[in-house]
Amino acid sequence: MNLQDHNDLMLLAIAGAALATYALRIGGLLLADRLPHTGAFKTFLEALPGTILISIVMPGIMAAGIWGWIAAAMTALLARKTGNTFVAMLAGVAVVALSRFLTV
Repeated sequence: MNLQDHNDLMLLAIAGAALATYALRIGGLLLADRLPHTGAFKTFLEALPGTILISIVMPGIMAAGIWGWIAAAMTALLARKTGNTFVAMLAGVAVVALSRFLTV
C-alpha cells in the first residue's frame, strides 16, 4: 500500500465518521417530534442528563477512594442546601486538594 492509498483511506474514514455524526444529530432532531411528551418516557428523558453525569463522574469518585466519596457527598449536600452549584463544586475541589496535601 503506497502513501496515496493510505491518505485516501484516512480521508474516507474521516468522511464516514463525519457523515455518521451528522446523521445521528439530524436523526435525533427529526425523531424528537415523534416521541411522547408525557408519561414515563418524558420522565425518563428528563432524568437522562443526570444519569449521564453520574456515569462520567462516578469512576473518578471510586478511584479517589474515601476522599472522593467525602468530596462527592459534600458537593451534593452543598448543592442541595444552597442551590449554588459553583460553591458546591469549589468545596468538593477543596476537599480533594486537602486530601492530596494530607496524603503526600
